[in-house]
Amino acid sequence: MKKLQKEDIDQGVFDLYDDYAHDRIPRRLFMDKLSTYAVGGLTVASLLGFISPDYLKKIQIPQDDPKLKSEYINYESPKGGGTIRGLLSRPVDAKEKLPGIVVVHENRGLNPHIEDVGRRAGLAGFISLAPDALTPLGGYPGNDDAGRELQRKRDRNEMLQDFIAAFEHLKAHPECTGKVGVVGFCFGGWISNMMAVEVPELGASVPFYGGQPTEGIENINAPLLLHFGELDKRVNEGWPAYEAALKANGKEYQAFIYKNANHGFHNDTTPRYDREAAELAWNRTIEFFNKKLT
Repeated sequence: MKKLQKEDIDQGVFDLYDDYAHDRIPRRLFMDKLSTYAVGGLTVASLLGFISPDYLKKIQIPQDDPKLKSEYINYESPKGGGTIRGLLSRPVDAKEKLPGIVVVHENRGLNPHIEDVGRRAGLAGFISLAPDALTPLGGYPGNDDAGRELQRKRDRNEMLQDFIAAFEHLKAHPECTGKVGVVGFCFGGWISNMMAVEVPELGASVPFYGGQPTEGIENINAPLLLHFGELDKRVNEGWPAYEAALKANGKEYQAFIYKNANHGFHNDTTPRYDREAAELAWNRTIEFFNKKLT
């Protein structure tokens, strides 16, 4: 059998995986429904292997990249989970203080992909902090299924406090200018939106396919750059009301909807990845942070 390509997979498989990855259906039902797409030589095993993340082969920037100073640290989150672990990354040759970026993971803890994104932000000329909201439960457990199970055990508003505390930690860091933004993905996109509501001093917020707030929008001070995948109906259905509220309150924002892109299109470890959309969105993100934080 030829190697599977993204184009060989029915869109229904990606929608089904999205339901499973966001806890809308249990694994048993996911597997049962996945079997309905195992036709024409496709097997459930081949479909599952294709849509599952591949962290070993997809890391762009290794932990020991000589251009980076990247290390795990602990910081305090008294209103959240207590002591939180995170990956702190910045260019090794930085001569001056750097603006900061909090990098917020999806709904499965600080997995290798989000660590990689944190390092990318560091190489782009920032001091980045990618926290692990699963720290109070032992940290990211090594696979996404178990990570999702753990994250369900935490209150999301308490986790929001962990990322607000990360903002405060970066803001006060001796290598940071004090100007700090946030970028987040999926759950992290919701966190990024909520930090814009809750943190008056936030310098910029970039939610990737994140859920939207319905209250407190008048409190937003940070400029927003929002990224959506055209095929992500679940998240996108809340955007018109959010945009109307942003306009009504005179807030600064830009929004981009990437054609034929799925939820998770920036995550290059899964076949939902859309290289063109992901690279464009990331370039826009770094340009936005350079403009708003420096």
